[in-house]
Formats: sequence, C-alpha cells, structure tokens
Amino acid sequence: MSLQAAFAPHDWAVLSGALRLKPLAQRDRQRSRSPRALLDEPACLELLDQLGPVIGSPTRAITASLLAKRFSFLATGACLYAMSVCDQGLLLSLDDCVLEYGHDDGVWTSSMPLADRAPQGYAAGEREAWRAAIVESLFAGVLAPLWQVFNRVSGISRRILWENTAVRVYSLYEKRMGKVDDPLVRLRHEADFHWLLEEAEPRLFGLDYNPLRHFRRPPTPIEEGKSIRFRRTCCFYYEATDPAEYCSTCPLLRPRKCR
Repeated sequence: MSLQAAFAPHDWAVLSGALRLKPLAQRDRQRSRSPRALLDEPACLELLDQLGPVIGSPTRAITASLLAKRFSFLATGACLYAMSVCDQGLLLSLDDCVLEYGHDDGVWTSSMPLADRAPQGYAAGEREAWRAAIVESLFAGVLAPLWQVFNRVSGISRRILWENTAVRVYSLYEKRMGKVDDPLVRLRHEADFHWLLEEAEPRLFGLDYNPLRHFRRPPTPIEEGKSIRFRRTCCFYYEATDPAEYCSTCPLLRPRKCR
C-alpha cells in the first residue's frame, strides 16, 4: 500500500496540502539533503553557507535556527497529525525522510518527502507503546541528532532549536487540530497532546528533559480578553527580514512589565 492510499482523502488533503507531506520520489532533487548526510559537519556547514544568502540570513547561527524551524514544522506536522488525527503511524528516520530547503521569493516552499510505504498500525491495547515509538523515532531519532550538529557547527543555542520545535507542536495541536470536528478524533488528539506535554519521558526526545513541557510558558495578558503565549527564546527571524518582521509570539514583543 502506498503512503497516499493509507489515508482517507480528507486526511491526505491536509497532510499533502498545508502540511506538505509527499512521497520520496517527488522530492526536490536540487534542493534537498539526506538528514543523515547532514550529521557530517562539513556537509552541514556547506548547506548553511549556501542557504544563508537565499533566506537573507546574516549568520550561520540564524540560518540554522530558521532551517530548524522550517524542518520542525514539516517533520512534526506530518508525523503528529498522522498519529493524532488519522491514527496512523509514520516512523521517521534519518534514512527514509529528506530535508528540503526550497525558498522562493522570500517564502519557504520546501516539503516533507517520506518513503512511500504504508504507515505502522497497532494491535488492540498497544496504542501507548505505538505512540511512544512514533514520538521517539521523530524526536530522538531524527531531530535530536540534527540539532546537535546545528549547535556544534553554527553555535546556535540548543534551547532555541528545541523551542523552535516546541512552538510548532503547540500550534499544530491547538490551531490545526483544533479545527477537527469529529468528537472521537478530538478526544484522541487532546489526550495525545496532554501526554506529550505532561507524561512523555525525556528519553523519547533524546534529552534529559521534556522540551515540550519545558518551553510551555503560560499566556501573557496583553489587552482585555486577549493573551499571547510568548516564547522563552528568540528564533532571530527578524534578523533575516528587511524591514524587520517579528513572530507573533516573539519574546522581544512581550510587554516589559511582564518580562
């Protein structure tokens, strides 16, 4: 069974549309690298130096931050939406997914190419173990090794890289999954989100702490009836825009009296 055939048409429309999932054969061959290849520090440096001028980044550290933010969106979006909404298991690895870095006219155009095979299912009573395996393959298996190399070659803080990842997960569950109407699916994705924040063990992330829980800052009231959950760290997006643009949750925008 192919990747697309494993999903209901309405689910595939979201995965292949907004979340940019596609079969490996459709990857952007000119603008993509194997994640495993990027564990080689010279190869990673070469990519960062190549990509910096394309995205308007002034330093390797900022390039690494913004590339990590984009790849976090693609990898967590496809994997966790499939898990929590579709109840299908996409087991990512350094060898069967691709890091694309297409960026055209000031906008990321990269996708999430993944090996074209059927997702992993689970037997009755085994969903918790299945869920843990998916999360471990995504975070500890793919993202943690990449972020370690990004940190070593560019000097970007690992905290920034992990918060870049965390905010993508928060947005996925609170905004995109929040639009799902099916009450049974809603119960499932809410339970998964709670588990990710409160119960998932640090080892599943390849760390000694749970970054999704660690970076979960309480919302800050900014005006009557409105609040924003500001980040703890800055991703430096504003440094790669002219005139400077800021993410809506940028800590630099947090009211001074709340800092």
